[in-house]
Amino acid sequence: MNKPIIGINGDYRSASHNQPAFSYVAAGYYDAIANAGGIPILLPPLADEDSLRQTVDHLDGCVLIGGGDLDPRNDGFMLHPSNKLMNGRRESFDRRLTHEIVERRLPVLAIGAGMQLLNIVCGGNLFLHIPEDLPGSLPHRDPQDLSHRHSLIIESDSLIGRVYGEGEIRVTSRHHMAIDELAPGFRVTAKCQDGVIEAIESEMIDWFAIGTQFHPESEAASALDVRIFEEYIEAIVGRTAGTPTINVAAAA
Repeated sequence: MNKPIIGINGDYRSASHNQPAFSYVAAGYYDAIANAGGIPILLPPLADEDSLRQTVDHLDGCVLIGGGDLDPRNDGFMLHPSNKLMNGRRESFDRRLTHEIVERRLPVLAIGAGMQLLNIVCGGNLFLHIPEDLPGSLPHRDPQDLSHRHSLIIESDSLIGRVYGEGEIRVTSRHHMAIDELAPGFRVTAKCQDGVIEAIESEMIDWFAIGTQFHPESEAASALDVRIFEEYIEAIVGRTAGTPTINVAAAA
């Protein structure tokens, strides 16, 4: 069987001084997909809608990567002083790509800002700054430590539960925005002890979609973290082969 082709949206940096504009992606994303048995393809922020649709036609799945903050003004909210926005060209493309993913029910693994965007496009919204919106919450990022980790409380009857099993789970975390209202059709499958949502999964039987606020592609990721990518690729291979994807919650 051919390996599944997985699109990965890239980050984008505008031209400045003597440096041209360029797209890039952290190696952890495409290495994790390749090691799990997929073929990663970097998706540049195309402006043409037809080109985007034609590209997605050839994908078996998509990974939505993390990055800078989504601009809350695009969803009718005011900009928060703490926001460090991702490049506008990237965000515009990511939103159009995510709409394509949702409409097609394309298998998706959304990480960090990718999970936040998936939640927005599907009808949810976000906390704009955890320390203000959830006073007393634990630190979810450390500017001096990109490998900052915190523990999780997971739902056992979920893909996340299947990956990590029982016991204390610690994951790499670096965010200050988070899901507030969860989008319809999803359920929360992992939280931090302070209640911040750290993983979501689709409850729709026709769509394999999972989001993690934490970063399983990080250099500090554990062997268990990497299993998320393996489960994702296995689900796509099973779907392509005609094997129904198991809804963990329904099967429990």
